[in-house]
Amino acid sequence: MKIGLFVPCYVDALYPEVGVSTYRLLKSLGLDVDYPERQTCCGQPMGNAGFEGMALPLAKTFDELFSPYDYVVAPSASCAAYVRCFHPNLLKGHTCEAAGKTMDIVEFLHDVVKVDHLQARFPYRVSVHNSCHGVRELGLSSPSERHEPRYNKIIDLLQLVRGIEIVEPERPDECCGFGGMFAVEEQAVSRRMGIDKVNRHLATGAQYVTGPDSSCLMHMQGIAEKEHLPIRFIHVVQILAAGL
Repeated sequence: MKIGLFVPCYVDALYPEVGVSTYRLLKSLGLDVDYPERQTCCGQPMGNAGFEGMALPLAKTFDELFSPYDYVVAPSASCAAYVRCFHPNLLKGHTCEAAGKTMDIVEFLHDVVKVDHLQARFPYRVSVHNSCHGVRELGLSSPSERHEPRYNKIIDLLQLVRGIEIVEPERPDECCGFGGMFAVEEQAVSRRMGIDKVNRHLATGAQYVTGPDSSCLMHMQGIAEKEHLPIRFIHVVQILAAGL
């Protein structure tokens, strides 16, 4: 299968090491990976702010670039969710082939590749952050509000990493307060939610917090640094690719 690697704009600009780790990990598993260099933002910031007209040309470009691939894989649950859940409606009347092939790296490794062995070693205590889009739009873990069997694809993959100790905070799928535009428009509420969430991660005794969205990790990292809290943040794919 041919994989198109989609590296979201904020990952490219602020956390390029996450994109590099994604590429290295996919290649280490013997997969055929391509990175279309003309790729742009998927349109999520504009769409979430209500400016769908501005998101439309970006969605068209995304579909044009990625429709030839068997799968489109991204190290960002929120961007993958926006493409898969919102591009089809946005592109009504236009071709829309890429949206249904787009997956977050965690669900792709877990559900498609079905990884059962990794070379990675990460000898730290790590608290898992379940971002809202990953839980409720992509099903990376079970939402606590539903009475259904518990599962967590992030934890399933992390358990393949040698030396790691995995923990979860109290209220494991509660929002960290980022929410894209929400963090800009409701700064005080966003900050309070972030402080509560970081403190719950700290209460686990973890040295690191990990998750599938650099945006959520960025929000919590900013709060932790401002409050001088002793905890670090790392994208889950960097742990899965550790040592490559």
